[in-house]
Amino acid sequence: MDRVSAGARPLASAEIIAVGSELLGTTRIDTNSLFLAGRLASLGIDLRAKSVVGDDRATLAAAVTSALTRADLVLLTGGLGPTDDDLTREVVAGVLGLALHEQSAIVLQIEERFARRGLRMPDANRRQAMVPEGGVSLDNPNGTAPGLLIDHGEQVIVLLPGPPRELQPMFDGLCAGRLLARAGLERTFHASLFVAGRGESHVEEIVQPIYSGWVTGDAPIQTTILAMPGQVELHLAHRAQDPDAGARRVSAARDELAAALGRDVFSLDGRSLEEVVGGLLTDRGLTLSAAESCTGGLLLSRLTDVPGSSRYVLGGVVAYSNELKASLAGVPESTVAAHGAVSEAVAVALAEGIRARTGSSLAVGITGIAGPGGGTDQKPVGTVAIALAGRDMPSRARLFSFFGGRPQVKFQASQAGLDMVRRGLQFPQGG
Repeated sequence: MDRVSAGARPLASAEIIAVGSELLGTTRIDTNSLFLAGRLASLGIDLRAKSVVGDDRATLAAAVTSALTRADLVLLTGGLGPTDDDLTREVVAGVLGLALHEQSAIVLQIEERFARRGLRMPDANRRQAMVPEGGVSLDNPNGTAPGLLIDHGEQVIVLLPGPPRELQPMFDGLCAGRLLARAGLERTFHASLFVAGRGESHVEEIVQPIYSGWVTGDAPIQTTILAMPGQVELHLAHRAQDPDAGARRVSAARDELAAALGRDVFSLDGRSLEEVVGGLLTDRGLTLSAAESCTGGLLLSRLTDVPGSSRYVLGGVVAYSNELKASLAGVPESTVAAHGAVSEAVAVALAEGIRARTGSSLAVGITGIAGPGGGTDQKPVGTVAIALAGRDMPSRARLFSFFGGRPQVKFQASQAGLDMVRRGLQFPQGG
């Protein structure tokens, strides 16, 4: 079999195969691929596909064979243990037509690892010392399973252990060494912007005429739009050899989209909305409280997930019943009777009441119908009223109509509440 030459072509594309039947169930997820994708991006190696394969020889062999038709670099995670269902090294060697040989140095390392714990190495662990002919063993100081690197013509196959604490330092070593040397001169430069207050189709309507012109030309930019409840993300990617030129190009493109989307853009640096709001409150030396009904405290929970939030979060209440809306947040019974519990008037009363009781600079009031029951023709499930009250600003309120199940409605309501705080701080005259 041919081996890689000194003048081999750069590794431009990659594919990840996560091995393990447990990853096909409901209790485990493949988190290694997220880590690997980030490291590959830093090398400018384009991740083309990811797959999860169970502990089945024929299925795994087919996945490896297929990946080798598409990718310069094939990464396999898991299946390097000592048990009969750990098939990765044997299957890959079979696909490549390579014999496996036991390396005594690896056996000794595994024996010493067991001895340090006062144990004898089981014979089953000897299979972890089997290395395909011409392959390179990758040291694993955090486990018994060494990794493997195999040059296959101008392609590279890497076998990595499944536990993240073993995989991550091993792959970092490769990224600083062998893979960096084969990554070529181009790198991928990224930029992103996050949007609240607009749906995916409305965002697309604004930005598509702009990014469609970036696909062709001397410096193409790939644009990906991701939509989730209460948020739309735009991710830009540009490949270039010159780091300064690449970073400038993708940043200028991001800024062009941000200018078109205006005040709906809340983040240009990947920060979540709760991080952005926390930063704004900190910068201005302001505090926040909240009176929440249908969100059950989710807005304050998200804010307090951010380290340092004790500087600006004073507290609040979860007031589901009308009685507690009155006793804890001072909502007049007459307001509930006149407008209904889910109304802009009650949301304002919640915000103003909790602000008065806590002495916070700003306060949010949220009341709504998260479902699945409780809706009416006039106020269907998903109807939520949100208000913002401030010491130096007039109270503002808005009635929203959210879609989805109960968790989705609650999250969208908390997102809209946070976004109302952001807009109130950034655009106090309205926006």
